[in-house]
Amino acid sequence: MGVGRRSTTPQNTTKKQNKTPSKTKQNTTKNPQNYPNTPRPSPIVSFTHIRGSQQQGSLCIKAVTQYCCMDLGQLATLFDHVAECLGDFMEKQKIKDKKLPVGFTFSFPCAQTKLDEAVLVTWTKKFKVSGVEGMDVVKLLNKAIKKRGDYEADIMAVVNDTTGTMMTCGFDDQRCEVGIIIGTGTNACYMEELRHIDMVEGDEGRMCINTEWGAFGDDGSLEDLRTEFDREIDRGSLNPGKQLFEKMASGMFMGELVRLILVKMAKEGLLFEGRITPELLTKGKIETKHVSAIEKSKEGLTKCKEILTRLGVEPSQEDCVAVQHVCTIVSFRSANLIAATLGGILTRLKDNKGVARLRTTVGIDGYARRLHKTVRRLVPDSDVRFLLSESGSAKGAAMVTAVAYRLADQTRQIAQTLAEFRLSKAQLLEVKKRMRTEIENGLGKKTHDSATVKMLPTYVRSTPDGTENGDFLALDLGGTNFRVLLVKIRSGKRRTVEMHNKIYAIPIEVMQGTGEELFDHIVYCISDFLDYMGMKSARLPLGFTFSFPCHQKSLDAGILVNWTKGFKCTDCEGEDVVELLREGIKRKEEFDLDVVAVVNDTVGTMMTCAYEEPTCEVGLIAGTGSNACYMEEMRNIETVEGNEGRMCVNMEWGAFGDNGCLDDIRTQYDRAVDENSLNEGKQRYEKMCSGMYLGEIVRNILIDLTKRGFLFRGKISETLKTRGIFETKFLSQIESDRLALLQVRAILQQLGLDSTCDDSIIVKEVCSTVSRRAAQICGAGMAGVVDKIRENRALDHLDVTVGVDGTLYKLHPHFSRIFHQTVKELAPKCNVNFLLSEDGSGKGAALITAVGCRQREQEALQA
Repeated sequence: MGVGRRSTTPQNTTKKQNKTPSKTKQNTTKNPQNYPNTPRPSPIVSFTHIRGSQQQGSLCIKAVTQYCCMDLGQLATLFDHVAECLGDFMEKQKIKDKKLPVGFTFSFPCAQTKLDEAVLVTWTKKFKVSGVEGMDVVKLLNKAIKKRGDYEADIMAVVNDTTGTMMTCGFDDQRCEVGIIIGTGTNACYMEELRHIDMVEGDEGRMCINTEWGAFGDDGSLEDLRTEFDREIDRGSLNPGKQLFEKMASGMFMGELVRLILVKMAKEGLLFEGRITPELLTKGKIETKHVSAIEKSKEGLTKCKEILTRLGVEPSQEDCVAVQHVCTIVSFRSANLIAATLGGILTRLKDNKGVARLRTTVGIDGYARRLHKTVRRLVPDSDVRFLLSESGSAKGAAMVTAVAYRLADQTRQIAQTLAEFRLSKAQLLEVKKRMRTEIENGLGKKTHDSATVKMLPTYVRSTPDGTENGDFLALDLGGTNFRVLLVKIRSGKRRTVEMHNKIYAIPIEVMQGTGEELFDHIVYCISDFLDYMGMKSARLPLGFTFSFPCHQKSLDAGILVNWTKGFKCTDCEGEDVVELLREGIKRKEEFDLDVVAVVNDTVGTMMTCAYEEPTCEVGLIAGTGSNACYMEEMRNIETVEGNEGRMCVNMEWGAFGDNGCLDDIRTQYDRAVDENSLNEGKQRYEKMCSGMYLGEIVRNILIDLTKRGFLFRGKISETLKTRGIFETKFLSQIESDRLALLQVRAILQQLGLDSTCDDSIIVKEVCSTVSRRAAQICGAGMAGVVDKIRENRALDHLDVTVGVDGTLYKLHPHFSRIFHQTVKELAPKCNVNFLLSEDGSGKGAALITAVGCRQREQEALQA
């Protein structure tokens, strides 16, 4: 995770096109757009491994320096040594008993996808420890710390020293947006616009880019500037062909560059009267500090004579002047090269901002003489302040770590919030067990009245057998839309089902008006459809799909128990909906119909799938609402007379939990959704797993996270306050694997939510957590059903098909997969196949009507 970007599992990124490529390999280090100046809840150790063999540690932002020797041999030796130095430092600070957040400045090229992960790309600065390249240095250090076992440390951030320098200077100057290291090695970082960074999703704000410009020229782009001395240094290095710019400009190689020039000049008789000593030919005898000393205007010549005398070349005064001149030329070239590349960065910043004149600050750690004038000459339309970092990169690393610590705490709090939705297998098995208990209560004569899962008999005693034939009218009322269908069923060798339908809206004022207004509207829609089909004179058998809890005393009589799904029509509950329909038809006086069956949509779904697959004996709706039905043994249905055969039972499982049996897994957000619903205290299971309510659960979570400052900059918009604004279809869109974060953000902005890409990450996680729980508890209920069927039939193993309908199941990108997986895990003795219903509520109603007509004819013959 990067500073300024909240944590998540690594996301697949969508490549952004038409961006300017850079020749310099860049690593992204995610840092805040505004430099942190936040209170830290506890001390922070920033343990910094910097140039060469020195290490530096700091407590909070107080620099406490400790130097240790480095053994550059094996991987274990290096990180064991780092862990030892950290332990010694903590011992001296008397903080070894505390688990502190640690910032690790690792000044080598690393690929980072998170702030606490850094895979070493390549060693530089003469490091060559084996077995580390391609490894995560955080894991290596953690392993070494764990092996010691005498202290604990939480490595929150890996920071490049260049980034640390920028952050350190940024603490004192808010304009600082560039960091440069000019020392043993050289590197730069700067704040790039996020929209230009192909490797990271998002287009808002900025992110610190670690340029790793030491590798500039490795592709040959600096060949026209490289000298024979540069090439000789490269050939003799540990990494030939790499870090070519660094070898031309950094302090590590400057002394050696001067020595090679002096050797050539001596060979040509231009220095030391042609004397060449073994010392002069020895690599490393002239160091960068010698070059700096020789360049000084006052004592430079004296120092030059001392250094050259130690090399045994017996320099003259003229030799000393010439050598001083060589040192000046070499260091001038170094400064000019760095100034030119810095000029490129500054020009890019200016272009990014679209300003006529750039005002910025560059944080510098290391030798910076002569840099200023050249930069100003190369980028004249800029006002650049150069700020020397007094505490190197340690202070900046501590600040990055502080922000990382705050964000990690925020991530932890978000995870705690969502943990209530993450149910264990033991919890899901308990849900299955409780569902079984409620099923038994609903089937029992003595317990039925108090049961929450009503297990309503449907008087559908068999599934289709293929002999059904005729034209049937079907009505489908189950939500905000109402359908009228003409279904033509043909039997024989080539069975066919032909359907014609028309959809009508149910206005909100009708949904919540009187019963008479509702059924008058339904009859009006039927009349319009019959006119449309030219069949008003025909008296067709009709199946009425009525997707609300009903007590059925026969196939064509259904007493409404209670409204669900936002309906609230008066004078309907406790009434026979078939009679209400018949009365509406009489009032219209335009046509007559033979109402054969009142059907629940779940039963219709099962019947539709059973027409195609005879093993289908279970129906499931997972859409706006949630419900299931299955073929129960008559001997177990105590509310209906008779013990022979089977009957489809409409479970009405949406009310599961209304007696409080699910309270231990309900969250504060579930309770809030329930309290603000039209039927508070009812349909609690449905409110946890159906499409009508998932968006509301998400919205309530988002409001809470926003109040706590984790989302939308802590501002709760009027949009977010609006109930129902976050529809379940948005969950499906947001959770789609095909959508990148920018597209998720676009969806949120369509909803009027001014979000960042960080917000999008959190919203996506919230959506997936809520929908996953929905699929799991729905799967737990279904596992209870299929196990019940298996036990009814005394089978060791059951093969059964479940017919499924509903937009949540059909359209959500992950619901069906998680649902299937849960059923399989919780009912291992059942082989359950799932068959998607094609228009179960319409076609199914017609099939039930056809089966009812067939049974009615058989009963008439028997009479």
